[in-house]
Amino acid sequence: MSSIKELYNKGKTVLSCEIYPPKKEDEFANIYSKLDRLAEIKPDFVSVTYGAGGSNAGKAVEIADYAKNKAELEVVSHITSVGFSREKLTQGLDRFKQIGIDNILVLRGDRPKAMTDEQFNSRDFLHASDMAHFIREKGMDFTLLGACYPHKHPEALNEDEDVKNTKVKVQCGCDVLISQLFFENEYFYRLKDKLYALGVKTPISAGIMPVTSAKQLGTTVTLSGTTVPEELSSIISKHGDNPEEMRKYGIEYAIKQALDLKNKGVDGLHFYIMNKPELAKELMDAVK
Repeated sequence: MSSIKELYNKGKTVLSCEIYPPKKEDEFANIYSKLDRLAEIKPDFVSVTYGAGGSNAGKAVEIADYAKNKAELEVVSHITSVGFSREKLTQGLDRFKQIGIDNILVLRGDRPKAMTDEQFNSRDFLHASDMAHFIREKGMDFTLLGACYPHKHPEALNEDEDVKNTKVKVQCGCDVLISQLFFENEYFYRLKDKLYALGVKTPISAGIMPVTSAKQLGTTVTLSGTTVPEELSSIISKHGDNPEEMRKYGIEYAIKQALDLKNKGVDGLHFYIMNKPELAKELMDAVK
């Protein structure tokens, strides 16, 4: 078994990145070559996302299979609890085991548009922690990862409640945490301090997303609930209309974030690379 948590005990910053199944079929055909290029970069692991209620489940499993068994990457497969019964979850996890996936990122996931209020409120797993508890209770041999939020989960009442919910995930079986993206490191350090004060010493990888276009920033802020610092806003204002300049300075900002985190002893850096291997290479080369 290849356990991700063992990587965090080797005294180095764990470097990883996220891949997602493309929505368009013609883009999906290119994902395998991108995984091959990622293999050349040698991240410590890649995570493969999973749609709400398994909306792109088949493609996610195909990508995870190729990444693990063809590209020979270490893989963390996302799995979302929304829309899954206990039976279907067990079947999905069995499938991951069959292809050699030993690491699972448990997430609640977004509510599918077609899901009724009754279905949403009566689902087997209300939270990611419930799913983690179920997996542990069943004795399934997975390393479990969970999400944490420097700016709190959008549905949490406040930061303190959110930190307590993160502790519950760890108590229910999560071995490693990966943070939602953020643009100001102080929010991440504050989250770590709050978790530590509650006795949570689980390794945490910091989620970093380089902003390479002005349009991307708007979407990112809407989805993640993060805030945009003045320095990054200035970059967008000055270079947003020049794609090459925007890309250059957006990556420089992300590298600056990553180096500060590494120098302060962060457990890991998890890069949201938008399926761009060349972006992963620039970021990882800069911090290795």
